[in-house]
Amino acid sequence: MVNRTLFMLTAGLFMFGITGVAVAAHPDNGPGCGLGKLAWGSYAGQQSIGSQVLQATTNGTFGNQTFGISSGTLGCTNDGTIFASEKVNVFAAINFDNISQEMAQGQGEHLTSLAALMGIPADQHQIFFAMAQDKYTTLIQAGETSPKAVVKAIYGAIDNHPVLAQASISK
Repeated sequence: MVNRTLFMLTAGLFMFGITGVAVAAHPDNGPGCGLGKLAWGSYAGQQSIGSQVLQATTNGTFGNQTFGISSGTLGCTNDGTIFASEKVNVFAAINFDNISQEMAQGQGEHLTSLAALMGIPADQHQIFFAMAQDKYTTLIQAGETSPKAVVKAIYGAIDNHPVLAQASISK
C-alpha cells in the first residue's frame, strides 16, 4: 500500500511538472475566435476551464468559428489566403484563357503575374516568356489542358530549363 501511494505521488508530481513545462512553453490563448469568444470573452476568468468550455461549445454548436476565420469576422482575422501553395493554381484557373493566349504570344500582363506568383525573379521574366512561347504546344495544346495540369507542366519545363531551374521557384 505504501509503495502504491508513493508511486501515485511520484507520478502525480511528474505529470504536474510536465504540464507546468508545457504551459510555460506554450501560453494558453483559449479557443481562439468566433461567437463563443465574443459571447464569453469578457468573462473575468478567461483562462478558467468553465469559460473556455463555454467558448468552445458555443463555437462548435453553431459552427461559426469556421465562418469567422474564412470571412474575417466574429473576432477572427486572416491574411486573405486560402492556402499559399494554391495561389498559382487559383490564379491560373481564373485567368486560364488569357494566360494561354499570352503564352502563345510570349508576353502579357497575365503571364507576368503568373511568373511573379511562381516566384520567378523579374530579371528572368523574359526568359520565362520565351520558354512558355517555345513550349506552348507542349504545355497547352498537347495532353490534358486543365489549368492545374498546365501549371504542373510549366513547373516541369522550368525544372528542365538551364537558367530558370537555378531560380528559387515557389511550388
